[in-house]
Amino acid sequence: MSAAVRRRPRAAAESRRAARPAAADRRRTDRLGTADSRWAARLGAAGLLVALVALLLAPATPASAHAVLVSTSPTASSVVPSGPSEVVLTFSEGVRKVPGKIRVIAPDGSRADRGEPTFKGAVVTIPVDASARGTYLVSYRVISADSHPVPGAFTFSVGAPSAPPTDSGTDNRANPVVEDAVKVAKYLGYAGLLLLVGPALVLAALWPRRLSRRGPARLAWSGLGLLVLATLADLWLQVPYTNGGGLFDVTGSGLGDVLGSAYGTAHLVRLGLLAAAAFLLRPLFVGPIGRTDGIILAILGGAALFTWPLAGHPAASPAPAVSVVVDAVHLGSMAVWLGGLVMLAVFLLRRADERELDAILPIWSRWAALAVAALLLAGTVQALIEVATPKALVDTTYGRLLLAKIVLFALVIAVAAYSRSLVRRRTAAGRPGTMRRAVLVELLITAVVLGVSATLVQTTPARTAATDVAGTPTGYFSATLTSPLYSLQVELDPAERGNNSVHLYAYTKDNRPQPVKEWKATAALPSAGIEPIEIPLLPLTDNHATGEINLPAAGRWQLRFTVRTTDIDQATVTATVPIK
Repeated sequence: MSAAVRRRPRAAAESRRAARPAAADRRRTDRLGTADSRWAARLGAAGLLVALVALLLAPATPASAHAVLVSTSPTASSVVPSGPSEVVLTFSEGVRKVPGKIRVIAPDGSRADRGEPTFKGAVVTIPVDASARGTYLVSYRVISADSHPVPGAFTFSVGAPSAPPTDSGTDNRANPVVEDAVKVAKYLGYAGLLLLVGPALVLAALWPRRLSRRGPARLAWSGLGLLVLATLADLWLQVPYTNGGGLFDVTGSGLGDVLGSAYGTAHLVRLGLLAAAAFLLRPLFVGPIGRTDGIILAILGGAALFTWPLAGHPAASPAPAVSVVVDAVHLGSMAVWLGGLVMLAVFLLRRADERELDAILPIWSRWAALAVAALLLAGTVQALIEVATPKALVDTTYGRLLLAKIVLFALVIAVAAYSRSLVRRRTAAGRPGTMRRAVLVELLITAVVLGVSATLVQTTPARTAATDVAGTPTGYFSATLTSPLYSLQVELDPAERGNNSVHLYAYTKDNRPQPVKEWKATAALPSAGIEPIEIPLLPLTDNHATGEINLPAAGRWQLRFTVRTTDIDQATVTATVPIK
C-alpha cells in the first residue's frame, strides 16, 4: 500500500476532528438563536401588555366626541320671558340622529318636545311646547360626521328658574366597557395591518429564494384574520357605542343604521378589498408572483388604507381631502416600517446568511428611511390640521396624547438611527444579534405608540375640544336673566378658576335702562360644599354695576342676583355658570 493511500484514513480523521468544533459552534449558535427567540417573544409580549395597559389607562374624555355644541337657542342657563316654540342646537360639524335620544323635559317632569327633531347639517331643531313657567332640561345624543357620539344636556328657564327636572327616560352616559372595547379593536386592527403588510412586502421583494415561505405566510394569514376580526368588531361595537348601550345591546335596526352610514360603508369596502387581496396573497405565499399581480395587489392595499381615514375624523376635518390622503400615507408608512421590522426580527436576521443580509439590509434601510420620512411629514400635516394652535397641545387631551406620541417616536428614531449606522458600517450582516436586539427595541416602543394612536383616534381633536360650548368665547359667560320687574344682563370674565370680573346691566321690559336702588350678588358651589360667597358690587351707572370675585374650584357655580328697583320692589334671579 502506497504512502498516499496510508495517509487517507489519517486525513479523514483529521477532517472529522476539525469539523467537530464547527459543529459545536453551530449548536452553540442554534442555542443562542433559541435564547434570542425566547427573549424576543417575551419582549414582544411585554410590549403588547404595556401598550394595552397604556391604551386602557389613557386619559378618557366623557364623550369621546369629535363635534361640540357651539350654541343653543335659548342660550344655556338663560331665563327667557316667554316659552319658545322650538329649541335649536348648533354643532361644530354635521351630525346625525340617534333615535329616541333627544328629549326636552318640562319643569313638572313631562315631555315638552313635540314630534321628531329635524337635522340640517350642523343644526338640530326640536319643536317644543314650553308654555309652563320654570326650568326645562334638554338632553341629546347625536352622531358626529366622523362617526363618534356627542351626548350632553343643558337647561333654560321660562319666566323664572325652578328646580331642574330629571330625565329618567334616557341615559346619555357612555358605557366604559364599550369605549375600552372600541380602543382595543382599533389597536388589533393596526396590529393586523402591519402583520399583513410586512410579510407581503418582504416576500414580494426581499425574501431569499432558498428560504421557506411557510413562517412568513402563517404570520401574514394571522394578520389578515386579525384585521378581518377587528373590522367586524368595529361594526358591531359601533351600535352600542353610538346608542350608549352595553356590549350586546345590538338590534337589527341599529346595525342597519351603522351599515348604511359612511362609517359602515368604509368598513364593508375594507372587507371586500381584503377578500380580493386574499386571492393574490395565496400564490405570493408559495412563490414569487408576476409584475401585474404585484401591481394589482399594491392597488388593493392602497385602496384599503383609505378606509381608515374615511371612517374617522379626517373625513370631517377643515380640509378633508388633505386629511384623508395624509392619514392614509401615515398609516401605510407605519405598516411598511413596522411590518418590515417584524420580518427582520422574526425571520431574516435569524435565517438569512451573511451574504444575503449584505444584499437585503441596505435596501431595507433605504425603505425604512423613506417610510419614516413619510411618517414625519404626514404627522406634521395632521398636527397642523387637528391641533390648530400651540396652546391646544397642552390644554387638551388630544394635544397631550400627541406630545406623548412625539416623544415615543423620537426614541424610536434614535434606535432606528443606530440600526442604520450598523448597516452603513457593513457590520449588521456579521453581527445579526446586535441588529436584532435594536430592531426588537424599536418594536417594543412602537407597540406603545400604537396603543397611544388607538386612543388618539377616539379622542376629540384639539381643534374642536378648544371650542367653547354654548357659543360664547372661550373663558367668557354671558346670559340674560328675566324677572317680573326687570331683565338682567350678566357677564362673567374669564369664567375660570381664579379671579373673575362680574358686570351686571339692568333693563326694563321694553329694553330701556332700569335704575337700580341696591345690588346684591352671591356665588356658591354646592357640589363642592362651598356655601354662598358674597360678591362686592360697585355701581358704575344707574343700571350698571361691577364686582370682583375669586372662584377657587371648577364646577357648575350658582350665581344669585337680587336687584331692588324701588324702596319696596325687588326680585331675585339665578344663573348656573360652568367654571373650568
